[in-house]
Amino acid sequence: MIKVSDSASKKIVNMMEEDGFDASIDYVRVGVKSGGCSGLSYELKFDKELGESDKVFEDNNVKIAVEKKSFLYLAGTILEYSGGLNGKGFVFNNPNASRTCGCGESFSL
Repeated sequence: MIKVSDSASKKIVNMMEEDGFDASIDYVRVGVKSGGCSGLSYELKFDKELGESDKVFEDNNVKIAVEKKSFLYLAGTILEYSGGLNGKGFVFNNPNASRTCGCGESFSL
């Protein structure tokens, strides 16, 4: 399961509306790809359709789609949002990551 904090939920719903998506029927696609200074990096985008290998979760009024391979790396992750002057934006609190980079956008297991 992937959880979404209150602050991330509000920001996601707002961003989806701005980009022409509807949070009640569309998805936030979360994934992992090779790259970044620690070996793997996170992906986050909006999507209207599901793939046949997607796992779907819903938390805090946000529908999350994760391709099965990425889910192995993301199980138990909490998606948070940190705004303000020193805010980082979206932050992945991933219990599976053994090492993260300074910017928090990449990790390794």
